[in-house]
Amino acid sequence: MVKKYNPTSPGRRDASVIEYKKYLTSTQSKPHKALTKGKKATGGRNSAGRITNWYRGAGNKRKYRDIDFKFDKKDIPAKIETIEYDPYRSGFIALVLYADGARRYILVPQEMKEGDTFIVSETAKPRKGNRLPLAKIPVGTFVYAVEMKPNGGARIARAAGIAAEVVAHDAGYTTLKMPSTEIRKVLSSCWATVGTVSNEEHRLVSIGKAGRARHMGLRPKTRGTARNAVDHPHGGGEGRAPRGHKRSRTKQGRPTGKGQKTRSPKKYSNKFIVSRRKPGPLMGGKR
Repeated sequence: MVKKYNPTSPGRRDASVIEYKKYLTSTQSKPHKALTKGKKATGGRNSAGRITNWYRGAGNKRKYRDIDFKFDKKDIPAKIETIEYDPYRSGFIALVLYADGARRYILVPQEMKEGDTFIVSETAKPRKGNRLPLAKIPVGTFVYAVEMKPNGGARIARAAGIAAEVVAHDAGYTTLKMPSTEIRKVLSSCWATVGTVSNEEHRLVSIGKAGRARHMGLRPKTRGTARNAVDHPHGGGEGRAPRGHKRSRTKQGRPTGKGQKTRSPKKYSNKFIVSRRKPGPLMGGKR
């Protein structure tokens, strides 16, 4: 459930939050210490110190939970001990106890709760929470945490409320309809978890005020047209000048937005894409 407050201030008027106590085992519990570590904030900078992901920085200090995306404990039943919040991802996580005594954090699917069980196995039934190869999953099933390469770990469909749909099986490949509406092929020997990622209301939350965004590590975004010509292709000019060229561009000069195709025509994985995604509101974004 998304909770709204009385409009006691302009920030409160538009803000909303997830009612975590309705979903989590306890909002006061601390994470399992053996599966946590510190993580240095990069501020969007790469190893050379250059900003590659803009408008990141500061924010509250966060503890990193080591999530198991490899799922290498196969054929061992596991039981969910707690459902927890993870500051580094939008979906909820679960601390699970395997029958051999090992504990791991996993990305938990919707409607699974404390005490539920699952198994990672080639012979597992395709029911919610179980993980098995795509070849064993029936057409029409929704899956998440999908591998792109066998034993490469979960890569596809990991955000809150997200799932990919199994559309077809053919010649060693499974066709998936992605959350972006793209339809692509993945090797049928890749593994996936049955279900949909938890916390589907995440997309309905309104941050409400700038200060809350800064606590999340999000910095203000500057429009390209408001910059100098040396700083952005849209910058410069007297007053409010037009951008001066047909296609909108990024700071680096590459085309962006407005339904323009930006994918490299020679990208190695183009052959796996059956149908390109539909840009804009059809993808589920804001109009």
